[in-house]
Amino acid sequence: MPDKKKKHPAQKTRLHKRNKHRERYDFKLLTDSCPELQPFVTENKYGDETIDFFNAEAVKMLNKALLMHYYGLTHWDIPKDYLCPPIPGRADYIHHIADVLCSSNFGKMPTGNQIKCLDIGVGANCVYPIIGNSEYGWSFIGSDIDPIAIASANAIIESNPNLKGQVECRLQKNDSKIFAGILKKDERIDVSVCNPPFHASLAESQAGTIRKLSNLKNKKISKPDLNFGGKDKELWTEGGEKKFILDMIKQSVTYGKSCCWFSTLVSKQSNLKYMYEAFDRFEVEEYKTIPMGQGNKTSRIVAWTFLNLKEEKNWVKARWKNQ
Repeated sequence: MPDKKKKHPAQKTRLHKRNKHRERYDFKLLTDSCPELQPFVTENKYGDETIDFFNAEAVKMLNKALLMHYYGLTHWDIPKDYLCPPIPGRADYIHHIADVLCSSNFGKMPTGNQIKCLDIGVGANCVYPIIGNSEYGWSFIGSDIDPIAIASANAIIESNPNLKGQVECRLQKNDSKIFAGILKKDERIDVSVCNPPFHASLAESQAGTIRKLSNLKNKKISKPDLNFGGKDKELWTEGGEKKFILDMIKQSVTYGKSCCWFSTLVSKQSNLKYMYEAFDRFEVEEYKTIPMGQGNKTSRIVAWTFLNLKEEKNWVKARWKNQ
């Protein structure tokens, strides 16, 4: 017999109000959309349906089911060991950044494929373009330094008619550059999104994974198995999150009149002060820090623009005139 039923909150209130994942997963609906998930669904000690979130294949199938059920995909797959990100958190980013665009558009949500978003580090999973296109109709440029990731993202796009012509993936051949070599001359984008590598080295990445899994399982773990996967360059970069984001801010200056809003996830709160100093140094016109929360994890988005109010108004009038 299952243990006494655990009481769950009606909604995950830390998620964005438009996030489709505020309620507990309905595994009946998910397995109807993706039968491949069914073998991984079990009952926990309270009699609730769930999966083993420490099983990478189970997590991958859950993500596939979520993307198929909620975002209209007919096919989704990623190569072995590539990052399989939590869908609710990725959806939260898209919804929050939609609010940023809405604030520039006199309170009206900008939708449709004339809104162009750059996903810096699109990855093999192509999740941000999938969610952004499904929820708001935006078109995307996806950049990545990994040819395998680009090939995987392109395969997802080609396998889903709703994504064809809406997402273009571009290989970044110089991993020290973020915008140069990706954005074409005189090309305009309305917003950029990014989930930067967190750690500063492979050893730090593995130690962080071991620490996280040990805490979750309440016992010492010696092997850094990744339930959400992730190749080395998806998880770490020289200098870590801090250096990557500061480089992004510095390089964004050149494209300050080519993009309405730049943005990035920031996992380490201690990095915010360095970002704010960089905004002052590079004369950023406005920036916003947006808190995010999923479960016990707290993060934030930081968005910035070089456009003054007049330039922003002209941008909206010229590019979002059909809104």
